[in-house]
Amino acid sequence: MRSLLVLFLVLLTSFSVSAEPAKKDLLAKPLAETFHYEPSVWSLADGVLRGGSETERVKRNWFITTRDSFENFELEMWIRCHGDPKLGMINGGIQIRSALIQNGHVAGYQVDVGKKWFGAIYDEHRRKLLTKGVDPEGIEAHLNIFGWNHYRILADGPRIRTWINDRLVTDYTEPHPEVIPADGQIAIQVHSGGNALVQVRDLTIRELPATKGSVKWGDFPSIQEAIDAAKKLVEKK
Repeated sequence: MRSLLVLFLVLLTSFSVSAEPAKKDLLAKPLAETFHYEPSVWSLADGVLRGGSETERVKRNWFITTRDSFENFELEMWIRCHGDPKLGMINGGIQIRSALIQNGHVAGYQVDVGKKWFGAIYDEHRRKLLTKGVDPEGIEAHLNIFGWNHYRILADGPRIRTWINDRLVTDYTEPHPEVIPADGQIAIQVHSGGNALVQVRDLTIRELPATKGSVKWGDFPSIQEAIDAAKKLVEKK
């Protein structure tokens, strides 16, 4: 009887492990297979994604955007945004639940990366700044401003949380899930204005079960109409 119990527990544990969604390495394949991007701006070498320049000013916001869309997930990466702040803005971002629009830009949530912006969520091309984060004044004492930092983003239903170097920095719940799409593409941004270089490594995603009845980008007649619906939320305030 004891042997049967042990066997049952072993099988149960094996099932639980196998049932755990596997992490997917988003940098495992050639960039063109996984992303939409501008080759003169973005490149991949030795497992490290690079975008922008330390020797030339970045004249516009550039994004490298996944071809696939994701809804609920755990996204992890090491990311570095560096350059000389005396030459202009050194900033980047991680787009989630976003949509590719004209000229390679994207619309949607952006988890910010950069001095005075760590921990913030900015709604690109929609509602602008949504939250400055849990501790916007104290966060920079716990990270490397121009060096490598580990990001973990958990998007599950209307709630989005971010940890930087294992420290919770963002806990945001979407107040309008009936209007704002809960799915979309993932992108990395290098911001315009300075000689900025964004680097990313160990970029993985673990998909979670979808939220029943959630709004999708595809529920709207067009991406622009979805963006306009979000902007109207701001106009009503």
